[in-house]
Amino acid sequence: MLRYTLMRLGILVACLLVVWGAVYSGIAPRGLGGSNGMWIILLSLVISAPISFVVLRKERDRASVQIVERVDRAKANLEANRSQEDEAIDEAARAQAQAQTQAQSQPS
Repeated sequence: MLRYTLMRLGILVACLLVVWGAVYSGIAPRGLGGSNGMWIILLSLVISAPISFVVLRKERDRASVQIVERVDRAKANLEANRSQEDEAIDEAARAQAQAQTQAQSQPS
């Protein structure tokens, strides 16, 4: 997961550098007034998104498999804890019923 995030960030930084170079060399248009920095960032995001979608497909699939495995493990752990709690509750109920039975069977 960290690898995918770092690769995605790398693509964004590369696009940012390319767009910055294109804007300051006059190839791409400048932003209006003082919005040039925002223009460069937005244009970089728009360009890097489809590139990341295509280039990082295999890495994204690997990351999603890892996430699914973690979720499945968490669900299994929760179910194991839940069954342990159920067993403890059942045992406490049996002990209470046995104590009541013993109390009723003893003469007063």
